[in-house]
Amino acid sequence: MTIVESVLSFWVGAKAHLDIFGILGLGLGFAAGILPRRSWMLLASAACATCFALHYLHLGAFTGTAMCVIAILQNLVSAQAVGPERRAAWVAPVFAASSLAAAGLVLATWNGWPSACAGLGTLLATAARLQGVARTMRRLFVGASLCWAVHNALVGSAFGLTCDLLTLSGLAIALLRQQPDRTLSGRPVRERGLDEVAAL
Repeated sequence: MTIVESVLSFWVGAKAHLDIFGILGLGLGFAAGILPRRSWMLLASAACATCFALHYLHLGAFTGTAMCVIAILQNLVSAQAVGPERRAAWVAPVFAASSLAAAGLVLATWNGWPSACAGLGTLLATAARLQGVARTMRRLFVGASLCWAVHNALVGSAFGLTCDLLTLSGLAIALLRQQPDRTLSGRPVRERGLDEVAAL
């Protein structure tokens, strides 16, 4: 079977899995990658994860569903309690507990490579959400999106795979557009989050 035939076969098989949650998740995933503020990125990611949790449930991809539930919690916590200059004391225990829960859910819903990719994607996304600076967070989300792209190809989620490709495009555009801050003398200064820059 040629590559073209394989791609066509994937999209034909995926037609049975089209749903409104996949459509909404796709749009929200792309928006999350290009939104200018860190907190907006995380809230859009939480909404995207909610949609894809329902989409993966429809597909019977239970590891993906479980990882999306973890993502919703982590995104909301990170948007509220993590920033360029702060991290609430209770964030570390919440993220540690949610990471342990994610590991347990991967094992409980194990389905081979799709589960492995969803678990690794969740691990990278967890590290991203702990970053107080948007640029570093975006770099880690690139790795997470690549893992989820493989997961979505394996479970036949056309919306998920398209969302990952759009998210990667949005992240790449944002990373190329976002330059390091500089002092008046032209020397680089410490990296600042977009929330902080926007307040200037």
